[in-house]
Amino acid sequence: MQRTSYYIINAITAYRLVASFFLLFLVFTGQLDIFKWMLAISFFTDAIDGFLARKYKVSSLMGARLDSIADDLTVLVAIIGVFRLKPEFIQQELVLIIVLLALLVIQTVMALIRYGKISSFHTYLAKLAAVLQGSFLILLFFLPEPPLWLFYLASIVTLAELVEEIILVIILPKWEANVRNLFWVMKRNKQRQ
Repeated sequence: MQRTSYYIINAITAYRLVASFFLLFLVFTGQLDIFKWMLAISFFTDAIDGFLARKYKVSSLMGARLDSIADDLTVLVAIIGVFRLKPEFIQQELVLIIVLLALLVIQTVMALIRYGKISSFHTYLAKLAAVLQGSFLILLFFLPEPPLWLFYLASIVTLAELVEEIILVIILPKWEANVRNLFWVMKRNKQRQ
């Protein structure tokens, strides 16, 4: 059963990897109806694969890396979709979007320099940010008007999450997956001294 669960969960993650390229095609061909439904499915599968991996105790470093890549690609394609299909929203919120994207680039570059790969911390804040981002991005494409309150809430949590991950990259000498949060790491490091 455990081996079967491992393959099923990795297949869900692999779906998101492959779907991100198809989603990109849909964005550039202007197929909003198919795009929004596939995006919703991708965010839903993002929510369930990590849950299933923990439930069936089949998490692995490779799975964590693939999950992080699939998460990043899904969000990236969603953001490209917003730029391409909802330009008026981008113009309205450009400053905040630039700040968030800059922090994401800083965190990613720092992780690549420090570890030679992207981080896969999967902190509690990252999980909450992902749920809020996914919810906002899905609703943005399904509703006639953007739910700005959800955008601002997702932005605040994402800002805090990115700052936390930047600090984690600074204080963690080796790459780690599935770190709970900054306070947990500091407490653990203190206990080791």
